[in-house]
Amino acid sequence: MTSETSGTLTMFGADWCRDCRRTKAQLDELGVAYEYVDLEADPSAADVARDISGRTNIPVVVYPDATHHVEPSNADVEAKLRELALIS
Repeated sequence: MTSETSGTLTMFGADWCRDCRRTKAQLDELGVAYEYVDLEADPSAADVARDISGRTNIPVVVYPDATHHVEPSNADVEAKLRELALIS
């Protein structure tokens, strides 16, 4: 885990990715603070996302407890955020 992602919710994604736009909108609607890593603006970050997830699929959402989801459903994200007490 890199220091950039520890302790922070980080989402690796791209604007052309429908699942990325959906997850980003969900986090925004829930008011959860997160760092967005735009893989179009920073293509080298795709290697970081792949190292975390072991896959090339996006979005990759890395949680403050160092767990992650790849292409999560809204229900998966919401359940994890509740588990971490980031939403109530």
